[in-house]
Amino acid sequence: MKIHRHLLVLCSVLWLTACATGGGVSTPPSINPQAQAVNTYRIGVDDQLQITVWQNPDLSVSVPVRPDGKITVPLIGDVIAGGKTPEEVAGDIKGKLTAYVRDPQVAVILTALRSHEYLSRVRVTGAVRTPVSIPYRQGMTVLDAVLAAGGTTEFAAPDRTELYRADAGVTTPYAIRLDKVLQQGDLATNYPVQPGDVITVPLRVF
Repeated sequence: MKIHRHLLVLCSVLWLTACATGGGVSTPPSINPQAQAVNTYRIGVDDQLQITVWQNPDLSVSVPVRPDGKITVPLIGDVIAGGKTPEEVAGDIKGKLTAYVRDPQVAVILTALRSHEYLSRVRVTGAVRTPVSIPYRQGMTVLDAVLAAGGTTEFAAPDRTELYRADAGVTTPYAIRLDKVLQQGDLATNYPVQPGDVITVPLRVF
């Protein structure tokens, strides 16, 4: 009886070890931090925000972002929104509301994107048929912008394409596998663009 009990315990340990090390158990795919960063939208002046505080309708309002980058929220007054993400603004509002509301649940939704930054242009340069500066449109992606430039030339190195995005005075490059987007339909790096983005397709090295 003791031998059988030991075997049962041993089998249980081996099974748990296999699960912990991934043997036969699938794990969720890792999140691409570059994809997260490139998809982040920063609120701008004149954008319209819907502030919702769960179970507190008197605190839920729709407000525009003023020229000073602030919004006014009932009970807590002014909150800085310009240059922040909706999630960051929701966190700031929640932090201030905790003095008045027990465990407030806050959601911030962009209902109208009207900021000057949002309405600015997207530029495509380098080895494309027609380098262009085009008006930003909601939902525009890297592929849309490149196609508006007439596509790449025969001298292009699309696998080394980069998207340059300025944020708070710092310009960050994001690698775009334009060759896979165009030839294989792989949209993993077909990121949504934002106003002011610059997409550069380099020349091949001969």
